[in-house]
Amino acid sequence: MLISGSREAVRLKQLLDQLADRVNAQAFIENDPISVPHRFSVREDIEISAFFTAIFSWGNRRAIINKSLLLMELMDNSPYQFVLHHSSTDLRRLTTFVHRTFQPDDLLYFIDFLGRHYKENQSLESAFYTGNPQHYDAGTALHSFHYRFFDSVHAPARTRKHVPDPHSGSACKRINMFLRWMVRDDDRNVDFGLWKHIPASGLMIPLDIHVERYARMLGLLTRRQADWKAVTEITYNLRALDPADPARYDYALFGLGAGYVTPAEEFWSPEK
Repeated sequence: MLISGSREAVRLKQLLDQLADRVNAQAFIENDPISVPHRFSVREDIEISAFFTAIFSWGNRRAIINKSLLLMELMDNSPYQFVLHHSSTDLRRLTTFVHRTFQPDDLLYFIDFLGRHYKENQSLESAFYTGNPQHYDAGTALHSFHYRFFDSVHAPARTRKHVPDPHSGSACKRINMFLRWMVRDDDRNVDFGLWKHIPASGLMIPLDIHVERYARMLGLLTRRQADWKAVTEITYNLRALDPADPARYDYALFGLGAGYVTPAEEFWSPEK
């Protein structure tokens, strides 16, 4: 557990601030899945394309981008209009779409949920908002979203694995990444900052193998399992460094693991 203001915390903050500053830049966008929603300008199109892209985000990043772009093409590159006004013929063209374990039945249910949601709400933010920005609990919000997402009797049981629930222990990496994209707002304009009711201070770290590896090396994570409790531990420690925006350090930890910066050089720099 990091103690805010301690010598260890000051040194670690110096390191992670440097890394985050270097990775959180416009050049990051091109080769990252976040490039897909950056192709759109309408808020709802950004939300929907980002949601699908985040859900697809496991494995090779180029494959994720290509599959996400293919789905956008199948939706006439107007995902908001598609989910609201598609015909049965439009849906048939989606039945050939597959991404790893994400099958046509999953896609059709996602379209069904999004259509129902946007007919009653202006933004997808309301599906993740707990009503209290001063005490935003991401675990409760994601659990509530999971329940809301599958509130239809037509929800396929197989689709549940694509929208995980932190109450079942899942790290919920892809949903946490989606929330980071939608909520964080800074002058770098990599994340979109579209959602104003959910505070950046309440975001949780998207825990993938890159973040896990370097969180352990830097003493941010001691828990053996890479689950929701691990996400909570890392984020708690990152809040000791930046209470207002702990998810900013996703850029630093992911950047180390993905090779955006050189670990040997960076680990020694705080000692100088």
